[in-house]
Amino acid sequence: MSTQANLPEPRSTQQPARQTTDVLLIGAGIMSATLGSLIKSLEPDWSVTLLERLDGPARESSDPWNNAGTGHSALCELNYTPRLPDGSVDVSKALKINEQFQLSRQLWSYAVENGQLGDPSTFINPIPHVSFVRGEENADYLRARYDALAANPLFEGIEYIDDRDEFARRLPLMTEGRDADEKIALNWSERGTDVDFGALTRQLLSDLEQRGADVQYGRQVKNLSRDTDGTWAVKVKDLRTGSVTTLRSRFVFVGAGGGALHLLQKAGIEEIKGFAGFPVSGQFVRCLNTDIASQHRAKVYGLAPVGAPPMSVPHLDTRVIDGQPSLLFGPYAGWSPKFLKNGSLTDLARSIRFNNLMPMLGVGITSMPLVKYLVLEVLKSQRSRIEDLHAFAPTAQTEDWELITAGQRVQVVRKKGRGGSLEFGTSIISASDGSIAGLLGASPGASTSVAAMLDVIERCFGSQLEAWKPKLKEMVPSYGVSLPENPSLLADLRSWTDRTLKLAPQDEQAAQR
Repeated sequence: MSTQANLPEPRSTQQPARQTTDVLLIGAGIMSATLGSLIKSLEPDWSVTLLERLDGPARESSDPWNNAGTGHSALCELNYTPRLPDGSVDVSKALKINEQFQLSRQLWSYAVENGQLGDPSTFINPIPHVSFVRGEENADYLRARYDALAANPLFEGIEYIDDRDEFARRLPLMTEGRDADEKIALNWSERGTDVDFGALTRQLLSDLEQRGADVQYGRQVKNLSRDTDGTWAVKVKDLRTGSVTTLRSRFVFVGAGGGALHLLQKAGIEEIKGFAGFPVSGQFVRCLNTDIASQHRAKVYGLAPVGAPPMSVPHLDTRVIDGQPSLLFGPYAGWSPKFLKNGSLTDLARSIRFNNLMPMLGVGITSMPLVKYLVLEVLKSQRSRIEDLHAFAPTAQTEDWELITAGQRVQVVRKKGRGGSLEFGTSIISASDGSIAGLLGASPGASTSVAAMLDVIERCFGSQLEAWKPKLKEMVPSYGVSLPENPSLLADLRSWTDRTLKLAPQDEQAAQR
């Protein structure tokens, strides 16, 4: 195991020569909020400071309209269960992501029971997760997918449906106007969720402040450098006054979304060399008409078009934001050189270094189908977008749907051989001494934030980890345990989180009453 950061004992009340903190979190999104909540629970006396460039929390990718709000647990996302050449289905990634989401449910349940989060319906709601395909060949794939998942306790209750009457009963909006002879098939799970990561982030940060954390908005990190004593000297600009101060911290976490790459590069750690970012923007069409939204209560994921990247999987989603149901369809991919929605047009150019130039060029050469796909997506008219929607909702009318721009995503480019590879997912980058870490990448990101931040803790706080394990097990009871290998524990924890987060399917709620 690598050398770990040794954080100090709680400081005395004597005013330091310059501002210091035990833990510095950069970015006010779900990742920083989760890590801050974990650390403050493990070490209540440690000082925690959070810096955010914008004027409030969850203004970038965690904002509810900057993502689809899917509680990613691989119940419906077909890109997590690829079909292999021999016709079988690889479910290994689905099993991993589902188990990671169970950790999120557990920490959120603990936080609700301990007053760190409010009414769970303000940030999470039970919504069926559905896989949807058309055509005989795709129906055969979905049947094989069901056969590969149904026996696993993580996917208990999943259904395979190809009966048109049942399809019409469950998804009336998707049925109206559809060709009666078209072959359709579904994988259906009642255990899906819609998550408002903006509301969740705001509640976690509000609780973090109440527990003594210093949360500052309108503060931009300009540079990071190591001092001779091993601490980090962080130059911070107050965007309201223009003043620049230096904050010293024993540990730094960069949870700045697309901005994380720049900051880790400025920190100069060896581990970030060879990494680059490929920015991809996204758009959705949104329907706020409650009469239409009431005809569809599910998150329905289809298959990505041939040659399209995994993040382009089309889906028609029920959203619940501020208690109001609505519908969202997309994504429609686009491109911008910005690394953040509120970023700069120079972000991509400023990220290029000698050590990541070849990986970027390599990806550029090998990803021409992706580039072509992005160009075609950018040129789409609103009429074309609604035509795509008709594959899910055949009678959708243009006037009922408005175009919105989602958050910016920066896909990870990693050095591979003499070139590079483009990765769709999240990656934790940490220094060998454990003094700084950051998160790169995109989906399933927010849904698996607890698993990701537990990874950060294991990498960066090895000397404290053994003493922390009892508390970690209290907050996340399945920490360090394989749930598929312990089905009785999974059943107990599922019952607990269903009850605490108000997620039990309606028939189970009636039985409990």
